[in-house]
Amino acid sequence: MADPTTPEPTAPDTAPPSWRSEDNRSPVLAPHPVTVPGPGTSTSKSNPHNNTTVIPDANTEITHLYLTFSILPPSANTTLQSSGSSKNDPPPPPNLKPFTNPLLWPSSTKLTMLTLSCIATFLTAYTAGAYSPPQLLLLQTLAHAHSTTAILGGISTFCLGFALAPMVLAPFSEMNGRQPVFVVAGVVFVIFQAVCGVVQTLEGMLVARFFLGVGASVFSTMVGGVIADIWITEERNTPMAMFSGAVMCGTGLGPLVSAYMTQRWGTDENGEVLRGNGARWKWIFWHQVILGGALMAALVVLFRESRGSVLLSRKARALNRWYEELEAEGFFGVWVDEMNEGEGGNGDGVDDEEKGASPGSTTKTLKRIRWKTKDDEERGSLTHMISTSVFRPFHLLFTEPVVFFFSLWAAFAWGVLYLTFGSIPLVFRRQYGWNIEQAGRIFVAMIVGAILATAIGIWQEKMLHHPNWRRAAPSSSPETTSSSSSPSASDTEGPNALPSSEPKSLCSRAQSENPIWPFLRTHFPTSSPESRLYFTCLTATFLPIGLFIFGFTARPDYHWIGPAIGIGIATMGILSVYLAVFNYLADTYHRYASSALAAQSFCRNILGGVFPLVTAPLFTNLGDGRAGAILGGVAVGLTAVPWVLVWCGSWVRGRSRFALQLEKS
Repeated sequence: MADPTTPEPTAPDTAPPSWRSEDNRSPVLAPHPVTVPGPGTSTSKSNPHNNTTVIPDANTEITHLYLTFSILPPSANTTLQSSGSSKNDPPPPPNLKPFTNPLLWPSSTKLTMLTLSCIATFLTAYTAGAYSPPQLLLLQTLAHAHSTTAILGGISTFCLGFALAPMVLAPFSEMNGRQPVFVVAGVVFVIFQAVCGVVQTLEGMLVARFFLGVGASVFSTMVGGVIADIWITEERNTPMAMFSGAVMCGTGLGPLVSAYMTQRWGTDENGEVLRGNGARWKWIFWHQVILGGALMAALVVLFRESRGSVLLSRKARALNRWYEELEAEGFFGVWVDEMNEGEGGNGDGVDDEEKGASPGSTTKTLKRIRWKTKDDEERGSLTHMISTSVFRPFHLLFTEPVVFFFSLWAAFAWGVLYLTFGSIPLVFRRQYGWNIEQAGRIFVAMIVGAILATAIGIWQEKMLHHPNWRRAAPSSSPETTSSSSSPSASDTEGPNALPSSEPKSLCSRAQSENPIWPFLRTHFPTSSPESRLYFTCLTATFLPIGLFIFGFTARPDYHWIGPAIGIGIATMGILSVYLAVFNYLADTYHRYASSALAAQSFCRNILGGVFPLVTAPLFTNLGDGRAGAILGGVAVGLTAVPWVLVWCGSWVRGRSRFALQLEKS
């Protein structure tokens, strides 16, 4: 069995150069303009001294070639039939448009995919947060429920399913594509959301929440993969920022809406909890079933397969199937270019000129070919893929310091996010005497913080692409002027160099340039993977700052806007951590990014499931101020993670076996 921790070699491009597509697209397959001999000169056996074409047959050897997106398949033979074949028309060619490289999709298609993915992610986060407000209603209606801690176990089982499922589902997406996994996950999500609305026991609720987390996990963990499928690295930050913002907005809106329904529909006029499946407060679950069903329908209709290796494999199968259909009708081979040999002859005693071909020219010949893909060849059995998918994330987690500390950092931030589900209602009820609906309105601060942090995330990427930051430092000497901007190197070098005004302009620009740009180019290059962390070093401090503000201002003698501002600022910090972890691990580990992200996702969701269970003891026993101070102190310590990588990132990556081998490849 292959070692799952060993990087695989890159697939070679074995197709002839003449088959490379200039625009890297996969158009509808059409016959290429080619001059072929007439039917009268075609025979199954050809005399080498005559200008005739050899038509392959069923006994001709088949050549297998690797297919890539950069290859434009050659024209198939649709005019010359082998002897003895029935005179039927050739079958029509397949439409290869559905197998276009996702990186080259039109902007409208990419925007549709991003919108669907963000809505799915939003609904997932919405579901996670909407469960907490009706905990007292669930406590009184579910059998065998004896404490709110047991009820909050539903958040823990949800996070457990969220953490474990991607490790098993990822191999299925590699083999079958993302679209079927999304659709099946949507079905699971809707079914178990409905089960949560009708279940009558605590045990049933915990199990339903687990499988709800399994279905929801796909809409979060695989969206990063979809974004990586359809955007190149330089364009990926903005959609990733929107994806992260959707997570935070959903996490804030879920408890906001759920708190309203709990307060308004949870009890009757006598204050008694409404029971039964027809109770109005059960719409906390039913409206999510409706939203999930609508999302399911949209995924089936609008969501396209985006995984490149799967599309390439389907393209190869479509072409091979067409070749087989052609051969069944007697049309064998595809037209390929073959170089004529020699200067005056090719060794058979006949000059090329006598055969009608000049030396060194190409002629069209027929060859039987079949396409294959490197991913299909290297893909192991499903059992091996699942074992690799489970083993490799933990191998990276415990052998790669970058993955370990980023996972710890992201896990703590995520734990704080889930801690707000219980801490906000608890603190505002105890300090300000608010009911569940009033406390739920504080989650608006989380939504505002998410919107602001998303805007900052998009802005910081634009700053990294600022021309003054990215370009090479201007020089006042002609020797350093790029020769590409002049007529030729010889014109601008040596004693006979032509006069040029460009060095003067560069010199004047250098003198008038703001000194901050040379400093940034020297000490903070944008080409480094650590460039993803430059702004995060600052924005990540929002998390401890927000926690300190929340802990120390949540007192009756302070206005409630103080802790609300703290929550908004902390949310901005959480989103910046989330975005930085996704981008940095994806840029550093490339084809192992899914394993690195799976490791941090596992840690993040496990800690997110634990924090709600300790919220009440933490804030009740220590008090709001001390609890906020402890959390803020831990956040301050973890804020050092991006600073260490910015200053020592190349040194750390230089000691990573995975990062070194990926850089070499």
